[in-house]
Amino acid sequence: MADPARPFAPAEIDPTEEIMEIQMGPSHPASHGTVKFNLRLDGEVVVDCDVEVGYLHRAFEKMAEQGTWTQVIPYTDRLNYASPLINNVGYALAVEKLLGIEVPPRCQYIRVIMSELSRLTDHETCLGMAATELGAMTVGFLLNESRELVYDIAEAVTGARLTVSYTRIGGVTNDFPPDIADKIAAALKHTRGILTDCDKLLTRNRIFYDRMRNIGTLTPADAISYGITGPMLRSTGVNYDVRKARPYSSYDHFDFEVPLGSNGDNYDRFLVRVAEMEQSMRIIEQALKNLPDGPIRITDPRITLPEKRDVYSNIEGLMNHFKLIMEGIKVPRGEAYQAVEGANGELGFYVVSDGSGRPYRVRVRPPCFLAMGALGSLLKGGMISDIVPTFGMLNMIGGECDR
Repeated sequence: MADPARPFAPAEIDPTEEIMEIQMGPSHPASHGTVKFNLRLDGEVVVDCDVEVGYLHRAFEKMAEQGTWTQVIPYTDRLNYASPLINNVGYALAVEKLLGIEVPPRCQYIRVIMSELSRLTDHETCLGMAATELGAMTVGFLLNESRELVYDIAEAVTGARLTVSYTRIGGVTNDFPPDIADKIAAALKHTRGILTDCDKLLTRNRIFYDRMRNIGTLTPADAISYGITGPMLRSTGVNYDVRKARPYSSYDHFDFEVPLGSNGDNYDRFLVRVAEMEQSMRIIEQALKNLPDGPIRITDPRITLPEKRDVYSNIEGLMNHFKLIMEGIKVPRGEAYQAVEGANGELGFYVVSDGSGRPYRVRVRPPCFLAMGALGSLLKGGMISDIVPTFGMLNMIGGECDR
């Protein structure tokens, strides 16, 4: 028992048993400025970790209620800004389900191609940044080089590299440029070469392997319990992919595999994402080879804008354009949920209409938000140095997580 007269006697203090509480982030290079770890440490061992998110909250869902159905599309770009085209497609499909319409086959294939290109940029961003944070900066530069090629394609198709706003309810803004197939083929060839180089540099690198293998391990039961989907779930061996389970936009036309892991650790998450990039390229090549002819949007004047030449040359076109822009598309009263396979997992949009030209409610299911719920338990019992690779392999995107 401590002597009251000498409460801090040296013999009674054991520094190795001291629990230290510190905060890591949000102003930390690895936390991206959008997440804070409230850590309790015993030396370098993480005793407990409370993860705080919300530093990038932008009120996406409330903002979506303020404009017309079409005006929500640019907001979806800002959810997962590493793969904005998948967000565009998911939201458009949800509203189209409520409208009871299906876009033409050519539009469906175009959406698939652009979504898979977006998945490439997302995985390249995740893997490149994660490798850089562990010291493998050359891999980060190589994957950035590959990502730039895909961004060039996105710019050629949509006119923008990041905030693309490419889909429209009932179609897409414009068709592919004539030479896009050659550009995509060249980009995929280059990407495969870079992935081969990265594999040689990183996959069997002793330091990288030791910092990833058996770190941040998640069991299949826990992953399902947390509602985790995407590469993180599949790294545990659970075979769930929205493109296979509930195909949309003609995904059932394509032959591709769902890569799975077995250990559920950071290394398996890395391997699954690399394998998924090859599968995305397979889908893109099949879609380009069999790209149907025909329109890129439906022709219902109550949903799609008229051609500019009609707006400028006749009163019917002018009034049609005016009403769609000012009043919005009149979506029937009801509710609908549509999920797509985002780069981080099941990205879902739940939309409610009161019959007006504006959404009554838009709710998004952000996959990385659910993964962040498990992060504290993944870090518990590990070392401080495990925080960065584990957080990196979750691929938390602030815009998507915080909305």
